Amino acid sequence: MTATVAKNYQPLTVETVKSVVEPLHYFDQVDQLEINEIGDGNLNYIFHLVEPATSKSLIVKQALPYAKVVGESWPLTLDRARIESESLKKAAELVPELVPQVLYTDHTLALTVMEDLSSHTILRKGLIAGKRYPKLAEHIGTYTAQTLFHTSDFFLHPFAKKELVKEFLNPELCKITEDLVLTDPFFDHETNEIPKVLHPIVKELWDDQELKREVAKLKFQFLTEAEALLHGDLHSGSIFVTEESTKVIDPEFAFVGPIGFDLGQFFANLLLNYLSQEATFRDEVDCPSYRTYLLDVIKDTWNHFTRQFRELWSSKGNDVFTKIDGSVELFLDKVWVDTIGFAGCEVIRRTIGLAQVEDLNSIQDLKIQYTIKQKALRLGTKLIKKHKQLDHPDLLLRLVQEGSK
Repeated sequence: MTATVAKNYQPLTVETVKSVVEPLHYFDQVDQLEINEIGDGNLNYIFHLVEPATSKSLIVKQALPYAKVVGESWPLTLDRARIESESLKKAAELVPELVPQVLYTDHTLALTVMEDLSSHTILRKGLIAGKRYPKLAEHIGTYTAQTLFHTSDFFLHPFAKKELVKEFLNPELCKITEDLVLTDPFFDHETNEIPKVLHPIVKELWDDQELKREVAKLKFQFLTEAEALLHGDLHSGSIFVTEESTKVIDPEFAFVGPIGFDLGQFFANLLLNYLSQEATFRDEVDCPSYRTYLLDVIKDTWNHFTRQFRELWSSKGNDVFTKIDGSVELFLDKVWVDTIGFAGCEVIRRTIGLAQVEDLNSIQDLKIQYTIKQKALRLGTKLIKKHKQLDHPDLLLRLVQEGSK
């Protein structure tokens, strides 16, 4: 299989990226720009442009016709750059303060020019360092409530919703999620990365037929439930933060799917960091305190999300059934249990699948790292198998606290 590449597509270099930004007249002297290729992601080139005299700066992101993390043997559609830029623009109509500003897009070159977020920190790195972000829960709750409600059938006319589904068909990147999150970790697949010491617990996971049946249901939901326009990859590496600001980036996996998937990805990555604190904080006081903070972020994010979703349902719901008492609670109950199930899949994927997380893999003491990974696999399994019974945030938090002992 080969990716479809436009005739005039060329990968950018430090030299040629200047020609992209020059017509924007954003910089005073393009020839004086300091340009660095800073991409540490799996799929793209990312260039950081700074004009020293004025301190003006921009980011230029270009999709490659293959997965950078693997190489040309894994071709990928360049249409993901269009999907990413259009998703950011839609989010900017609703929550402009929570996404980077898009200044320019070129679908032929599969590139987007956007606001530089160098003043922010990648959330994952901040959490690993034990930083606290007092606005994080409110901001992610707002981002998810606003973007997901306004792209759902509860708000959109049916014709507009179906056009949205068509605009954001994203089969190749959805297939990555279907495989890497919802299939491969639960089987003996070559994409998995498993240290020998974990083979016994992983074999136990692969032999767990009840677990596989629940994952199969979640995967079927991912394949079939077109509830709202998702970010599709809302982990802690896709969020930039300061104490006062939050910016959600990288929605190239965006598609119309089950609402609980975005929240599940976010919660799962917080839970992985929660488990990692056993190694990060050796102080008996700091570790429990920071873990409490992380669980509070999960609970508060859900509370902000549901409060705003209810308000939007009441004030903007356009379907006749949104006027029925209790209908919003029934839907949010479904979203919650979906969230927990998808979170379990993400926890397991980020522990033994492709593209694991720095929270766990940066732990230098391998004995401690593997012990924490065992706890992560057990937690992920419980979240999946019990997701319909964990029907209240307090039940989730209690399970996490007991499982980390």
